[in-house]
Amino acid sequence: MSNIEAKILELKKLIEESGIEAGDEITILEEKIRSGSKTEAVWKQVELARHPNRPYAMDYITRIFDNFIELHGDRAYGDDPAIVGGIAFLDSRPVTILANQKGRSLKENVWRNHGMAHPEGYRKALRLARDAEKFGRPIITLIDTAGAYPGLGAEERGIGEAIARNLREFSQLLTPVICIIIGEGGSGGALGLCVGDKIYMLENAIYSVISPEGCASILLRDASKAKDAAAMLRITSNDLLEFKVINGIIPEPSGGAQTDPDLTAKAIKEILVKDLNDICARKPEVLVRYRNQKIRKIGHWNEVSES
Repeated sequence: MSNIEAKILELKKLIEESGIEAGDEITILEEKIRSGSKTEAVWKQVELARHPNRPYAMDYITRIFDNFIELHGDRAYGDDPAIVGGIAFLDSRPVTILANQKGRSLKENVWRNHGMAHPEGYRKALRLARDAEKFGRPIITLIDTAGAYPGLGAEERGIGEAIARNLREFSQLLTPVICIIIGEGGSGGALGLCVGDKIYMLENAIYSVISPEGCASILLRDASKAKDAAAMLRITSNDLLEFKVINGIIPEPSGGAQTDPDLTAKAIKEILVKDLNDICARKPEVLVRYRNQKIRKIGHWNEVSES
């Protein structure tokens, strides 16, 4: 029990003994404390998702898959190191892997552009996805990005069109697609790799239409209120599971995935093996039908008939 909670109990006792009417004020105070505790808990999860020692995509790829061969280029403009893609084996099953990749050092982060992809990154991902469809390989995506790169060059080369095309094409791929959000799932940059038959989040990952800082600047007119914005956005794995945006949550070790990357990778692998054994047995046309039904069920809306 915190000092503030103890003081509230003392205050309640004093009010009861004195006969003062202050029930509403106490209730409001307790609600503020609960709200503050929730805000801090959400922000702690944001910090864990962004932890500098948190495992990145390549850390999981080397632990989960065998014989990974990276493939490069979009065959139109160039290669984008912010998205890695290639083929590998998962317990002897050939798969295609697509992933956002951040850098550890300053030099690598500059090269990887902090995991924020350009249009050629999404076009590379789509090229490899079509290749997987052609050869009947399941696709596994690992999402960890604050968003697509919003620079002038990316806009000139059609970043919006590249992401939109991926959304359309991934929804129609005639091969299984499993998506796992391993860190940050930010805006359209995450969506470009996050359309699949099954979508999972690591326990301390986040998934949002905008960063807490961006939301605070736009809606709250104060970037320093990022903690409040994070709580408002409902960006945690539990929130997304409640909204049925994701299919499940993959547990992390106490303190976050960075405390035991091997254990986290093992948990991810178990989910992948189990799900692929299931969905690979289904007809591709059935997968596409259910994939699209799942997408259309996300969100809440009211239909109003015209009088």
